[in-house]
Amino acid sequence: MFPTAAGRAFLARARSALDEMGGAVVDAGRAARGETGRLRLGFIGSALLAPLPGVLGRFQRARPDVRLEARETGTPAGIAGLLAGELDVAVGRGAPRGAGAEDLVTVPIGTDDLVAVVAVAHPFAGTASVAIGQLAAERLVVSGRADEPGVGAWLQTVFADAPTALDGAATARDIHTIVSLAACGVGVGLGPSRMRLLARDDVRFCDVTPAVRLPDLQLSFRASDTSPVLAAFLDVVRLHCDEVGSRLDRGLAHHPGVGVR
Repeated sequence: MFPTAAGRAFLARARSALDEMGGAVVDAGRAARGETGRLRLGFIGSALLAPLPGVLGRFQRARPDVRLEARETGTPAGIAGLLAGELDVAVGRGAPRGAGAEDLVTVPIGTDDLVAVVAVAHPFAGTASVAIGQLAAERLVVSGRADEPGVGAWLQTVFADAPTALDGAATARDIHTIVSLAACGVGVGLGPSRMRLLARDDVRFCDVTPAVRLPDLQLSFRASDTSPVLAAFLDVVRLHCDEVGSRLDRGLAHHPGVGVR
């Protein structure tokens, strides 16, 4: 027997439907494993020196079909974007505070001390360290992002014994600009110790004494986010960043029922 024209049309449509169902099952499986989808990441500039390059590179190689949407943002703006559902992960400096912070899982992923950077012609260029009192007598170059009012307040505590030290300080949007302004002789740049990774021939870095610990670099995400893509990203963070895995486990333990593990 031979199928009728109607039968042939039915068989063709049935085969197409089965193929579609098979493809849908494959796509659903990939999505459930975090192999497709998107990850929206907000980060401060210094995190792009370390550890983000290694983390993002490893994540993109492991999940090439995940669309990574990364944007540089100040710490408060990153947390605000996270709480508003506009970001999936935020990397900033210092633990989130204020309304909604209790709904986030936050873990430290890096530490920094304050360092100074100067032009090679500056008197500090030949010294390994400079005292805070010496810095207070210099024109300074500091981070001055308009959306990070906390940075200025924190530096005021560093120079508590010299309240006018920051008067007239040159402000920069990011650490790259701090280093470049210092190289031009505009002033003594202050920034995180990971800024040393921007070493160039026309600047020198100095430790600050006594040592000043900066707020930790922190990674935050919503405790309620059960996205497989986020889980896959956190797995990469665990592998790349020392001690982060145990910190994640402790952070998640405070939010029972959360699907990201």
